[in-house]
Amino acid sequence: MTAVQQDVVDLLLDQHNQIKALCSRVISETGAGKRDAFQDLVRLLAVHESAEEEVVHPSARTTIQDGDEIVRARIHEEDQAKHVLAELDSLGVDHPEFIGKFATFAAAVLAHAEREEAEEFPALRRTTSPRELSRMADAVKAAEAMAPTRPHPAAGESAIANLLAGPPLAIFDRARDRMREWRESNPER
Repeated sequence: MTAVQQDVVDLLLDQHNQIKALCSRVISETGAGKRDAFQDLVRLLAVHESAEEEVVHPSARTTIQDGDEIVRARIHEEDQAKHVLAELDSLGVDHPEFIGKFATFAAAVLAHAEREEAEEFPALRRTTSPRELSRMADAVKAAEAMAPTRPHPAAGESAIANLLAGPPLAIFDRARDRMREWRESNPER
């Protein structure tokens, strides 16, 4: 018996649930727990949005009714979120303005996810074969493996921008992530 392969919509819905849970943790936790939850959220959002821009939005743009209009609106929301996320990342979770700005940001991110779930995802399921949806899930996973782990608002909001800028930024981000992890595990240095 073969395992049923997860399709792209299920994969993205799972990630949306992870994003929702991380937003709740950032708001409710303190200290290292808040910092860890925020870092996990930054990483997940960065790779998630890059992969959507490379794989999902181009497909939705061409296969669903009003796809261009729907995708343009989602990309605009993602661009705004990248800017705010970069600002929050610079502020740090201990900054007095962080929680207020984060709450506004989280509400916008969750509203964005709900619009994708209501407009884009059901339309993709109606217009795309199950086999192609499974292939798209594989493509999303591959794109996420090469995506930056931090927001880079200046890099652009398109599949082409992500394909050109993503890999070099990902190398830089992943090296930065490793250095941060090393510093946190070796505080005496």
